[in-house]
Amino acid sequence: MDNLSHSDRRKNMQNIRSTNTLMELSVRSALHKKGLRFRKYSKYLVGKPDIVFSKPKVVVFLDSCFWHKCRYHFIEPKSNRKYWIPKLNRNKERAKEVNKLLRNDGWIVLRFWEHQVKNDLDVVISKIYKEVKKRK
Repeated sequence: MDNLSHSDRRKNMQNIRSTNTLMELSVRSALHKKGLRFRKYSKYLVGKPDIVFSKPKVVVFLDSCFWHKCRYHFIEPKSNRKYWIPKLNRNKERAKEVNKLLRNDGWIVLRFWEHQVKNDLDVVISKIYKEVKKRK
């Protein structure tokens, strides 16, 4: 059973950001400091990648441990499971489909978990930087 009222739950869900999350802001800031320039959320690419390097054809997705079911940090919702479990499973499947479609179109797809960004930002930035420079 949900411990919040309908209006409180609605307000809570409306405050969950889908763009410009702290994770995305920290990665973009670090990439910018390294001299890399990019686009955000390209609506012309399947999956609307978080970061797009057009000419080297490299896209970056920053996946939340909850929304993409990280095997280390995901905690299943205790309420409304009939809604959440299929939704979260579909997110995971969609990510695989998006990866395949982009790779078939010649893109390099880099995906990083929320915990990787939090714990090893320098490693994440280094991997992105190397891939972009390798393809230029």
